[in-house]
Amino acid sequence: QVQLVESGGGLVQPGGSLRLSCAASGNFFSRYVMGWYRQAPGKQRELVATISSSGNTKYADSVKGRFIISRDNSKNTVSLQMNSLKPEDTAVYYCNAHIVIISTGYDDWGQGTQVTVSS
Repeated sequence: QVQLVESGGGLVQPGGSLRLSCAASGNFFSRYVMGWYRQAPGKQRELVATISSSGNTKYADSVKGRFIISRDNSKNTVSLQMNSLKPEDTAVYYCNAHIVIISTGYDDWGQGTQVTVSS
């Protein structure tokens, strides 16, 4: 189990940038697949991006080319650089840690950080 704390959300104008960070405490951080999810009002939580323990990344089509996920296993952190932000990126962003142990998946979540894109 890991404890996750997000930071870096806020209000930004369309076309602007924000960088979200997630600090993890606990053991074996490097073994987790780390991810960012978001949930807009009235919508289901959706995947934004993931990064594997070896650094392989995946992105939702809606953010490809605009967002970059990265991790620093020496500091137990994962970040999401968000560029060219759009109003539809407005949501609460959640950090996720996922690990599979003996064929069972386990997930830990942060408390979320609000991102608002508006002029």
